[in-house]
Amino acid sequence: MSEVQLKKALTPAGIWAVAVGAVVSGNYYGWNYIFSETNFEGALIALGIACLFYIPFSFMYAELATAIPSSAGPAAYTEKAFGRGAGFFAGFSYLVESLFCTPGICIATGAYVHTLVPTVPAVVASVVTYLIFLYVNCRGIESSQFVGLIVTVIGVAGCVLFGAVGMPHADFAFLGQMGDLGGINGIFVAIPYAVWFFLGFEAGGMGAEECKNPSRDIPKAFILAIFTCFACGMIMLFTTASVLPKEQILVNDAPIANVINSIFGDGSAMSTLFIVIAMIGLVASLNGIIIGQSRQAYALARCKCLPAFLGKLNKDGTPINALLTTSVIGIAFTIIGSVDVIVVIAGMGSAFMALCCFASWVKLQKSQPEMERPYVCHRWIGYLGIPFCLIVAFCSLYSAVTAGTLFYFAVGFFVLAILYYLLSCRHKDGTFLVEPDEQ
Repeated sequence: MSEVQLKKALTPAGIWAVAVGAVVSGNYYGWNYIFSETNFEGALIALGIACLFYIPFSFMYAELATAIPSSAGPAAYTEKAFGRGAGFFAGFSYLVESLFCTPGICIATGAYVHTLVPTVPAVVASVVTYLIFLYVNCRGIESSQFVGLIVTVIGVAGCVLFGAVGMPHADFAFLGQMGDLGGINGIFVAIPYAVWFFLGFEAGGMGAEECKNPSRDIPKAFILAIFTCFACGMIMLFTTASVLPKEQILVNDAPIANVINSIFGDGSAMSTLFIVIAMIGLVASLNGIIIGQSRQAYALARCKCLPAFLGKLNKDGTPINALLTTSVIGIAFTIIGSVDVIVVIAGMGSAFMALCCFASWVKLQKSQPEMERPYVCHRWIGYLGIPFCLIVAFCSLYSAVTAGTLFYFAVGFFVLAILYYLLSCRHKDGTFLVEPDEQ
């Protein structure tokens, strides 16, 4: 085994920051399309379905992550239950999710920067933002944890402050003036955007190998993290919907800025403050997802399912080649992508990944009941999430089919990945579950 390994530096606060940080940007952009085909009641139903998926998922995921602590995350859990090929599919699903999440975050950050400083082109700001956090992560997990914790706390605090500032100006009549429910179709269209309040949470699982005490720290961090995400989502939904009419909520990708500008005016000090907070919340997610996607690519390479150079660590224990390669892909999508399409494509990868995790959890209960489980999810909680996971998966695929060109890119990724595995990786000796003899 190589002397250089992933460094065990993550604390409970660090794991919380990765999980919440990967999600918190969803509060600041993109989610407002939840109202595109439905009204407030439909949005609440969609958010309820997302909660009944993700809250049980977090408890179930904590059990898997503590029983099988691996930087491969879902790939390791799925391999343990169904074999290496299924593990590859789960890992690649997360990789697709994260590779589409990071461009959305950077695009939104660039738009906020351009709003604040109109002379800076949005696309330039987007790419520079990505490069800054690539540099932070290249310095190692300790640097990523330190910066990630700071920006995540600010991002969460910004949600609380938004509610405190916005709710005194609420006009609850707006909640009843959003048109029709839109039927089942309206709710189905809304669900992928409700998921945006939780999407990326699973990045915390990719930090398991770098956690100082995964059996004790991961459950605490995950459970606190999922309820943090829930609270932030509820604040954003209720505050925005009760301050602005529907047409103003949907005018662009930045509903938070629209609310603050409607209260205090464009260019006000409060408007500038919230633009800055929104940018910090966005980069918190960028940092968390960069950690997750680079560790997933590293784990896939370590298992001999991606080119070997991606499985190399530098002297500080950072998967530098995986970090650089995934970031180059993310920057490319940042330049060509659009936020609303990216939301549904990322949701599609997330749904596949979550289905693999739930299926693995059920299978391992039956096939390996003796497996050591430092944390055990109550069975009724885990099983509660399965039907809602299926609903979200169906809605994500339904939305993705109509999402445009990038949908076909995503399908192409999956097809090529499966063919690549069958032709090049199937007979190789590798596993997501343990460190290989050589990296």
